[in-house]
Amino acid sequence: MKGSSARVARWGLLGLLALGGISCAGPSTDVAWDAHDPANAARLDHGEWQALLDAYLITDDPSGVTLVDYAKLRANAADRARLAGYIDYLQGLDPREYAKDVQMAYWINLYNAVTLRVVVDEYPVESIKDIHEGLIPATGPWRDIHANVAGHPLTLDNIEHDILRPIWRDARIHYGVNCASIGCPNLAPEPYTAENLERLLDQAARDYVNHPRGVTLRDETSGIVSSIYFWYQEDFGDSEAGVLEHLRKYAEGDLAEQLRDFDGSLDHDYDWSLNAPDVP
Repeated sequence: MKGSSARVARWGLLGLLALGGISCAGPSTDVAWDAHDPANAARLDHGEWQALLDAYLITDDPSGVTLVDYAKLRANAADRARLAGYIDYLQGLDPREYAKDVQMAYWINLYNAVTLRVVVDEYPVESIKDIHEGLIPATGPWRDIHANVAGHPLTLDNIEHDILRPIWRDARIHYGVNCASIGCPNLAPEPYTAENLERLLDQAARDYVNHPRGVTLRDETSGIVSSIYFWYQEDFGDSEAGVLEHLRKYAEGDLAEQLRDFDGSLDHDYDWSLNAPDVP
């Protein structure tokens, strides 16, 4: 929630629910999504996704946050159809037939493309949390079914928490999937592929950690970090010390120096405002 700040001990269940940090027992749980074919050298075509990113991503905003021109995309029926076509293309594939690195890129791109469509379909909104199909307000779209892969209905939570996180166990997944919010790591300006996974995930981690919304230290004893590091602390060493170790791995310049001597406690914050140039 924008402007809120709390110690991890005070966050508890509500914070996890806010982002969908606790995965619901969803449609993917009875499918062996970790199956893969290491002998399959085939690659997927993400050209349509690249064209959409080129047309609607704003990467030079002074804030340092990559924004999305949802209004422009909403007004372009042809490109909305292109987005739908790209998602249909991905949904028509069975990722279990491909090599594991191809799979990981597939799921990240699908998550991001579906999220983009979810927001565009409901635009204008102030926050993605305003989009939901249930009766409880401000819960977001993460538990609503928005995809169907190999005949299996999936929610965004399924993709992130039932597939990506448990199969790959890579904390950098949190920098790859985009939740359409200012507080979220940037939406990558190019599709994820088997060839660029490591480069893009590392760059996304560096960009986020070294931006104030990722880490801001007040002094050597106190600081504020993104709530992502507390909602999913188990992915970052399962302790505040583990979070700090992760941050030190990607910190650069003055922040790296500050973190080297840091010996204190961390608060956390998250901005749920839509990552749009003009929030309605």
